[in-house]
Amino acid sequence: MTRPSSSRSSSPRLPAGAKARAPQVLATLEQLYPDARTELEFSTPFELLVATVLSAQATDVSVNAATPALFARYPDAHAMSAASAEDIEPYIRSIGLYRGKAKNLAALARLLVERHGGEVPNDFGAVVALPGAGRKTANVVLSNAYGYPAIAVDTHVGRLARRLALSVQTNPDKVEADLQKLFPSEKWVFLHHALILHGRRICHARKPQCPACAMAGFCPKVGVEHVEG
Repeated sequence: MTRPSSSRSSSPRLPAGAKARAPQVLATLEQLYPDARTELEFSTPFELLVATVLSAQATDVSVNAATPALFARYPDAHAMSAASAEDIEPYIRSIGLYRGKAKNLAALARLLVERHGGEVPNDFGAVVALPGAGRKTANVVLSNAYGYPAIAVDTHVGRLARRLALSVQTNPDKVEADLQKLFPSEKWVFLHHALILHGRRICHARKPQCPACAMAGFCPKVGVEHVEG
């Protein structure tokens, strides 16, 4: 596999106490979410790629509701490569930004067939080059489909990284670099999924449930105001 170039060297110093706090964060997440994994439903790398592209600015629930019919009609890249964006749109109309996503799906399916024999490549650069994909999509797909060690930084992961003072960055690539410095590579995939679950269930963006949080005793609560407990 071709591995992505690292942006670690350009990332500023980590927040004070981040290295000491990281093991506490990991240990707590392992207790809370021992079986953390993606909530997107898929059975093949192609299905995961499609679901991940659809999940941008949409909930996993909405994606999971739409994909069974989509995959029944287009089970692989070869089938979808023969479809137009207009053919795909009715299957994903319930998902945000569905028109643009339909165009991307039609285009990426054609590229998968033309460049990779219809298979999702086990290659970071090749996945990033697909329409509708990017660094986060490549990290999600390669880590879940092929066991590639990666931390995909979405809004939940970025928010919790800053709230826990593991990073001060807002750029997802730089947050990723900071988290890679703090956690062992064999825990990166788990960390990604566990932080997402914690962000969805406890550490909400506007009203985090700090009194009920197992990390309340050591979390710096960066950016959180008026929290009781």
